[in-house]
Amino acid sequence: MLDIQLLRTDLANVAGLLAKRGHTFPIAEFNTLEAKRKLLQTRTQELQARRNDTSRRIGNAKGRGEDIAPILAEITNLGDELKQVEVQLELTQTALRQILLRTPNLPHDSVPEGNSEADNREVRRWGTPRTFNFAMRDHVSIGESLGLLDFQTAAKLSGARFSLMKGQLARLHRALSQFMLDTHTGEHGYTEAYVPYLANAESLVGTGQLPKFKEDLFETRRPGFKMTERLLPNEDSQRGSLSGESLFEHDYLYLIPTAEVPLTNTVRDQIIASELLPIRLTAHTPCFRSEAGSYGRDTRGMIRQHQFEKVELVQIVHPQRSYDTLEELTGHAENILQKLELPYRVMALCTADMGFSAAKTYDIEVWLPAQNAYREISSCSNCEAFQARRMQARFRNEKGKPELLHTLNGSGLAVGRTLVAILENFQNTDGSVSIPKVLQQYMAGLDRLTMQDKK
Repeated sequence: MLDIQLLRTDLANVAGLLAKRGHTFPIAEFNTLEAKRKLLQTRTQELQARRNDTSRRIGNAKGRGEDIAPILAEITNLGDELKQVEVQLELTQTALRQILLRTPNLPHDSVPEGNSEADNREVRRWGTPRTFNFAMRDHVSIGESLGLLDFQTAAKLSGARFSLMKGQLARLHRALSQFMLDTHTGEHGYTEAYVPYLANAESLVGTGQLPKFKEDLFETRRPGFKMTERLLPNEDSQRGSLSGESLFEHDYLYLIPTAEVPLTNTVRDQIIASELLPIRLTAHTPCFRSEAGSYGRDTRGMIRQHQFEKVELVQIVHPQRSYDTLEELTGHAENILQKLELPYRVMALCTADMGFSAAKTYDIEVWLPAQNAYREISSCSNCEAFQARRMQARFRNEKGKPELLHTLNGSGLAVGRTLVAILENFQNTDGSVSIPKVLQQYMAGLDRLTMQDKK
């Protein structure tokens, strides 16, 4: 969430930066609500002051033995008016907060300006795409011919955009996640976490999926379960933020779209000691996405599914370190592809192609021979204080005062898409698939997938 004080003092510039992201900020509505808030806040303070003064008068009158009935009537009227004004102020602040909750982050100065993914900028490449001397096939044909990948049965079980893996392919899928976790914990300094796969609404507000992207989530309801009402994070409105409100009190939980949600929210409503920074967390989880708006895209195979697995990387850091950390985190994801010997490129996303919470994003795209193209396999983002402000996640700075943290996240990597890349890049003329050397220890020494695994 953006700092409302920045909107109050530099609205035109903020609106211009948001326009580069393709977001039209409702300037007129914001100004109208802000003007109303100021009037109501001033009236509230006036009425509170009058009530306090009247209370003192009652005390003085009692001390003098005077009739206090007229003053009691006066304070009752003041109290009624104050309640009405406070209700109107809360409604106005709620409307302002709704605007902020649906407003994306501001792009960093280094983000290339653009209108679509065509304007993304290539940063670097690693590896050379393989040249095949036989008719190569895509991962669907390879997996089905080996009897290890079954989309027809998955569709019978759950519908479109699901897959069923069997035998050594399922084991290779498991091996990938184990290899990724071992690398990130053993070489990159992350702490492994096991997290809930269901998250409450406040967690999804914290990382930016709610309220704007509710249609992308799978929601569940547990009969008889009622979320405990809790105000969303707030600050005093005079200090440049908004008072909170229980916008999301209901009995729904959401299947996580990424482990970023539970991992980042571990610091929600906390003030972290600066010596504990940086916090590096990783988790392997299933991810669930409705893929709203993506119908007709990547309908074949495992590229875009409702359920997939991912090893997520999250870092929570001092604000002065966050852009160095973005380079570091991206390098951690790249290291996985290098160990797997999969060619890839790194793209700096343009203003119009970044995710909602990101101030700057690098996409890592792996080479898929059957598509003759690089496709996204990891997205690494610096969200600066955007998520921390929504979560009220802070640390104590060198002056001992609470300050918002910076949060970063990235895929390290998407397991299914990595499996797709292995099937296509390591396919052989006899229909088998070679297993990358770093994975063979997780496969009991098996060095290739063959027809022998078909059952």
